[in-house]
Amino acid sequence: MSSKKALIRRPGPRLAEGLVTHLERTPVDARLAARQWEAYAAALAGHGWETFEAPPADDCPDAVFVEDAVVVFRNVALIARSGAESRRGETPGVEEAVGRLGCSVHRVWEPGTLDGGDVLKIDDTIYVGRGGRTNADGVRQLRAVFEPLGARVVAVPVTKVLHLKSAVTALPDGTVIGYEPLVDTAALFPRFLPVPEEAGAHVVLLGGSKLLMSASAPKSAELFADLGFDPVLVDIREFEKLEGCVTCLSVRLRDLYA
Repeated sequence: MSSKKALIRRPGPRLAEGLVTHLERTPVDARLAARQWEAYAAALAGHGWETFEAPPADDCPDAVFVEDAVVVFRNVALIARSGAESRRGETPGVEEAVGRLGCSVHRVWEPGTLDGGDVLKIDDTIYVGRGGRTNADGVRQLRAVFEPLGARVVAVPVTKVLHLKSAVTALPDGTVIGYEPLVDTAALFPRFLPVPEEAGAHVVLLGGSKLLMSASAPKSAELFADLGFDPVLVDIREFEKLEGCVTCLSVRLRDLYA
């Protein structure tokens, strides 16, 4: 059985109604989005990831952004409680899916709020964006679940974008990358590399030197290639219209049973 698993969820019929907070709303082509999602899932599978689909949540327009519903550290899953009340119906199917994958399941309880997109894991350090969708009690509850497992939790202010991972992600060597105008406090990260495009701030580590990233960031892809990485580009423009990126379309689980 593959040690690399990715939880994904198909876009639903109400995708175009998804929440938009920091962008002007523009029309979303649902059929094109479905094709882009299929190509995204194929890119994961083509690089050794075993994909699992969470049950549909067709009444929830944003449910395709499955990363927001859960945070997984080692074999423990923390089911999120979104700061956007309309998104809370997304979690039951995700809870069922991670349970089937063998995770021990915990939940964020009221008054805590947490979106998985606010959580960036680098080795045993967990950065948590403290902003619009994740509150102080959500950070406290995440800390209570994961610190006993050896995690170090660091709260990071987020005011300029929807989620922490709307602003920053990390390269395989742990260097945090971000589009500087949207990063509140780059100095919080031991190593920070600015990228030339907003979409270039988002990478999924496929394994080895391979980085899954948006085709909307060719200059950033060139920068990463110069650094010795191998960008794998996917077109996710319909999801970017809804403040989505390559990270939020899947939950990656590595060495779940290690």
